[in-house]
Amino acid sequence: MPSKTLRRVALLIETSNAYARGVLEGIVSYTREQDPWSIYLPEQERGAKPPSWLKNWKGDGLIVRIETDEIARMVRRLNKPVIDVSAARRVEGIPWVETNDEVIAQLAIDHFVSRGFKHLAFCGDPDFNWSHWRQNAFVRQIQSQPNLHSDIFEATSRRHPQYSWNREKKRLLKWIHSLPKPVGVFACYDIRAQQVLDVCREANIKVPDEVAVLGVDNDRLLCNLCFPPLSSVIPDAIRTGREAARLLDLQMNGGNVKQERHLIDPKGVATRQSTDVLAIEDTDVATAIRFIREHACDGINVTDVLKQVPLTRRALELRFQTHLGRTPHQEIIRQRVERVRTLLVDTDLPLKTIARMTQFEHEEYMSVVFRRAMGSPPGKYRRERKQ
Repeated sequence: MPSKTLRRVALLIETSNAYARGVLEGIVSYTREQDPWSIYLPEQERGAKPPSWLKNWKGDGLIVRIETDEIARMVRRLNKPVIDVSAARRVEGIPWVETNDEVIAQLAIDHFVSRGFKHLAFCGDPDFNWSHWRQNAFVRQIQSQPNLHSDIFEATSRRHPQYSWNREKKRLLKWIHSLPKPVGVFACYDIRAQQVLDVCREANIKVPDEVAVLGVDNDRLLCNLCFPPLSSVIPDAIRTGREAARLLDLQMNGGNVKQERHLIDPKGVATRQSTDVLAIEDTDVATAIRFIREHACDGINVTDVLKQVPLTRRALELRFQTHLGRTPHQEIIRQRVERVRTLLVDTDLPLKTIARMTQFEHEEYMSVVFRRAMGSPPGKYRRERKQ
């Protein structure tokens, strides 16, 4: 029998940052489980010109970061199945796969609130749509919580004729000085977060005690090169790549793919020193929270927490409500649910085992609690994030 002809697929995705490499890894992961593709992957920087060979390319489909008008024109002329993995939206009417910025903003807010912050701030990059979307989600969600306050740094576009980093750095420093302390700063991505940390270091602003900083992308090399090491929201780049490959495969086989956004939820937050603090002046509450974080999955209850502080149950509950808006029992459950969520995404352990590891009485009870907190049962949550 003649061998099956391989699909020829071009990937115009840069390899210069961790998120894009994760997308590529997801594409490779998908192709290993299906009929293999003959892949064209030119050396590509972000926003680079399309390779010259693409003009007359006779391939079957493309997965592209369409971030320039030149690449957009090339994609239109080729008239082949294409999946966009950029938020720039320079070609309407094609499927695109991107991060769920609403959930990213929610994770950032939850991360700071769980550490006692009431003043939060956003530092974005006006040159990227995803930064605007994260900012909008951040502001909208904070406005729905009357005990939280937000500030926004109005960054200058690098396309502005008078832009210079030295001038921008002075504006950024002035803004950081103006913020109430302590404050949690959510940066739109790790590079911006690194800039915030550099400004704080040069100005002798204490991180994380005065300013806690959180990025997005979890570029491990960059995060660990920062001083102090940078906490970061973890996008599920591999799943993004797998979903883009699945949609392209469907298109190339004549299937119908909705011309809309396909949003991928983040995996969680990688906590490092830049946010490893409790912004709570109440030392008893801070002690109780640290104990819960360290022992939530060890079978503790509120009685165990009370042994760590000189307070009655009623007094502790009132102080928790004041600082966190929830009770000690709710905080224990929240920490256990977060551990369940991590194990569902990062392991293939059976639900029964996860229930036992997180001190739920049985799998069914864990499922009820998890669904109440996350909006879907554990099995469905895992399947959606491992596609």
